Amino acid sequence: MIWKRQLALDALNAMNAGTMVETLGIRYTRLTDNSLEAEMPVDTRTVQPFGLLHGGASAALAETLGSMAGFLTSQQGQCVVGTEISATHHRAVSGGVVRGVCTPLHLGKNSQTWDIAIFDERGRRCCTSRLSTAILG
Repeated sequence: MIWKRQLALDALNAMNAGTMVETLGIRYTRLTDNSLEAEMPVDTRTVQPFGLLHGGASAALAETLGSMAGFLTSQQGQCVVGTEISATHHRAVSGGVVRGVCTPLHLGKNSQTWDIAIFDERGRRCCTSRLSTAILG
């Protein structure tokens, strides 16, 4: 298992209260030995003017997952911050819920790289994102 901090999904979701994460309706749904998953609704909060999932909302889901995963792998007293994010959008999503799956690509002493795959309700990949983080403290 890669996690150094042990928090239940309820505790992770409680941390989102009063943040953009809560506003977008992002909820952590699964924590395995080496991955963190969350869902986000595709609704008026997350679509662009043409009714499709906004690329920025996908990036927000990816950064949320990667940042929380980074926090969970850090030591007490350390802080993890995003330094670079990329997102490739593969297909449009016009409704329902998307699911993000975050797994590590690199877990270093001072930096991390996370792969976040986002899927539609039919299990089709709609976005691939990569987040780099720095570990401070």
